Amino acid sequence: MTITSPAGASAPAAGRRRKTTPQPTGPDRIPRPSAGWYRDKVTGAKYRRVTTILNLGSTKGDVLSRWAAGVVADCAFDNLPSLVAASLRPDERAERREWLSRAALRKRDERAEVGSAVHRIIEAHVLGQPVPAELVEDPELAPFLRHFLAFVRDWQVTFEASEMVVGSPEFGYAGTLDYILRSPLIAAQLGIPASLALIGDTKTGGELDVKGVYPEAALQMAAYRRAQIAWMRDGSTVPMPAVHTTGVVLHLRPEGYRLIPVVCDDQVFAAFRITQQAAEWVSGLSKTVVGGALALPTSTERRAA
Repeated sequence: MTITSPAGASAPAAGRRRKTTPQPTGPDRIPRPSAGWYRDKVTGAKYRRVTTILNLGSTKGDVLSRWAAGVVADCAFDNLPSLVAASLRPDERAERREWLSRAALRKRDERAEVGSAVHRIIEAHVLGQPVPAELVEDPELAPFLRHFLAFVRDWQVTFEASEMVVGSPEFGYAGTLDYILRSPLIAAQLGIPASLALIGDTKTGGELDVKGVYPEAALQMAAYRRAQIAWMRDGSTVPMPAVHTTGVVLHLRPEGYRLIPVVCDDQVFAAFRITQQAAEWVSGLSKTVVGGALALPTSTERRAA
């Protein structure tokens, strides 16, 4: 193929080659989350991360704020004698105040580490791969694995996908769904054909006897259900597999598990789109609408006016 330079353009020097960025191949083509976005390495398209949309645009922040306040209160009561003692010494007071203010962050990071480890365990099981030894030998994670395997056995679950990145070029978002599953027993409970696939999600927060699954899970699963494309493990893309309008959340805790049905139909997706617009407001336009305070003109300026 011959390339003709546009008029007035100088031809490249002999022997000089333009630098080209090699195209990603195989699994490297799968978008990975970074700073709230997924970027398609092949097309360059950017997709807002679904969890970022929910954090910015939904009431999830209010729930987390109340949770954080409770964690700080519990931490204060658990350490009351040392806090009272530190309050009498200005140097220690500032140090302990900083430590107390970060109680919720420490708890969040601990739970995030557990959640990530549990997802790795589940992914290995779904793919038929050995669970990493460091996870198998962790006594804190052993109950999660035991109860997950009980869930699979109890409900006769088979998996069709795990940790699959899906995206919507139409609406500009992407995310990683936990798994797609089939279960004749779940289907019977929902009154649907056993052949239908369901989106499944695992939550490890909260306590088993109190609410640990929140409405935002429905928004998240509805966004995944309405995605148009999915990335396979070899880096290729396929249309998003068809799944039912109700998914299931596996609330997995050390003391047991609960299986919670969650509606993720088109009505819920419409609510997700509103949440997405709210997130765009929070991260964009809202930062430009409030100006600086006006200053009264000087007497000279008033006379000139």
